[in-house]
Amino acid sequence: MWCNSCHRETTKDKCELCGTETEREIPLEVYWCSTCRVPVIKYVSAVDRDACPACGRETEYLCADLRPVFPEERLLFEIIQGKPLAHINHSVWASNNRYYIDGKPLVIGSSFYKKLSPDAIRTQLEKYAPNNCYEDFDAMVVRFVEANKVRLDEIVSEAHSFIKDTAAQYPNESVVVSFSGGKDSTVTADLAIRVLGDPCLVHVFGNTTLEFPMTLDYAARYRRDNPKAIFKTAINNEQDFYSVCEDIGPPARMLRWCCSMFKTGPITRVLNRLYDDSGILSFYGIRKCESLSRSRYNRVEDNAESVKIQKQKVASPIFLWKDIDVWLYILGEGIDFNDAYRIGYDRVGCWCCPNNNARAQFLSKIYMPVQFDKWRNFLVGFAKRIGKPDAEEYIDSGAWKARQGGNGVAAAQDIKIRYTNCTTEAHAKVYRLNKPIDNSFSNLFIPLGRIAPELGRKLINEIMVVDVNTNVPILSIQPFAQDGYDYAVKVKTLNVARHDDLQRMVGYQIKKYNACRKCLKCESLCRHRAISIVGGEYHISNERCKRCKMCVTAKYLEGGCLMDKYLKTKTGAASI
Repeated sequence: MWCNSCHRETTKDKCELCGTETEREIPLEVYWCSTCRVPVIKYVSAVDRDACPACGRETEYLCADLRPVFPEERLLFEIIQGKPLAHINHSVWASNNRYYIDGKPLVIGSSFYKKLSPDAIRTQLEKYAPNNCYEDFDAMVVRFVEANKVRLDEIVSEAHSFIKDTAAQYPNESVVVSFSGGKDSTVTADLAIRVLGDPCLVHVFGNTTLEFPMTLDYAARYRRDNPKAIFKTAINNEQDFYSVCEDIGPPARMLRWCCSMFKTGPITRVLNRLYDDSGILSFYGIRKCESLSRSRYNRVEDNAESVKIQKQKVASPIFLWKDIDVWLYILGEGIDFNDAYRIGYDRVGCWCCPNNNARAQFLSKIYMPVQFDKWRNFLVGFAKRIGKPDAEEYIDSGAWKARQGGNGVAAAQDIKIRYTNCTTEAHAKVYRLNKPIDNSFSNLFIPLGRIAPELGRKLINEIMVVDVNTNVPILSIQPFAQDGYDYAVKVKTLNVARHDDLQRMVGYQIKKYNACRKCLKCESLCRHRAISIVGGEYHISNERCKRCKMCVTAKYLEGGCLMDKYLKTKTGAASI
């Protein structure tokens, strides 16, 4: 069920938030008109779904969703088949690995990709490209838009209302467009600018340093074509992707540390510089049908557990759109878009993302051979280091994408919290550190209370932490000599009812001290801008910290440190 007032899903007949009666979300299907030779988008429950809106002729069911195949991809598809330019006059569409040629399906399996070498394919692409024209494709686009004009008007009208209602409480200068260079964010940006009537909206482009070259070209083109837009690029110049991969292993489907380090974190820094502590509304190109995880999102989201950047409310104008809707808008409105889609990519995030499918990997072999070979060689070397018996098969089969945890990675030792209970004092633990205590160490305990070095015993370099409300000591921290530990610290909890809970938070901060890789997750998590990387070290501002404890709560940061998720192994010493 769907609430049109709150723009959210619910299972109830009435919205729990506003009491408005909800509507059932009606599923869509794609039909084929053999007369117009284009797909037609229709509601499942529509009484006239068998008739084409443009010509009135009968249509037949095709599939659930679809995307256009541009001439560049069509030529590649033909070369793989051994039939260059065979379908130049046909209407060609695709859904995953299934192509539709004038409505007739043809599955392109992985075996097709092995018929020719990338070098041979590139040679043929160059040979036939001069004869590969857009004339028939452009004519097909006109017919497609005409046949789906009612659908286009409907989704545009609904998106306009959503943007207008959602942005009503925000001045335009507090509205941000999250611009990735992909088709969804392109459409979202165009919609927001038109509805709000403001070409000067802030756009934030997260350059992960792993973008497709065509994405960077498009971002530059978009900036040139929208000179009034406030266009900010967020990039992490402090980290090198390959160096981090060498340290903690490459990202995998369940281990995407790269998102925080190279996207969310840098974007947070840009937003902090622009807006300080002010709340903002960010329009994202998130769509429900993209993945299982995104299907669970709300169309408007500001929950601390769901929003990656705490200062923002996230709204998704095209949340209910399908792929074919997005392309209907782009083609119908004549909007410029990323050329990566023309050559066959159906998503244009990071080019080496573990979520990319086999076809995307195949395309990268052809169009990005230097980058592809460098990445594959690194992955094979990594597989050998962690003890895979057939490293090349492990990589080429895609098994590396399912990797979980830090097994075989030396850095995995850093997230294991090793401690012993003190035998002479109650509620005291001796923690093992992997480096000496420095000036940044006590800074980690600011979220737990006020650091009060004046109360500690100078002879043993003791630091005290006191409750901010009562000034009663709650922690005693002191360097400690322990057999078997090169570096250690003794932490004793004082004057609290739940000693174990406080020690758990202490353990989380110890873990950060040992394992921090400057992933920037904590910066994004802190809504008060209290956490930052200063001089290459994790730093908490005493003035800004509100002791909300989000950064030491597993609900918001599992294991107390993002590295815990990415480096955890199945076996190991006692840990918190």
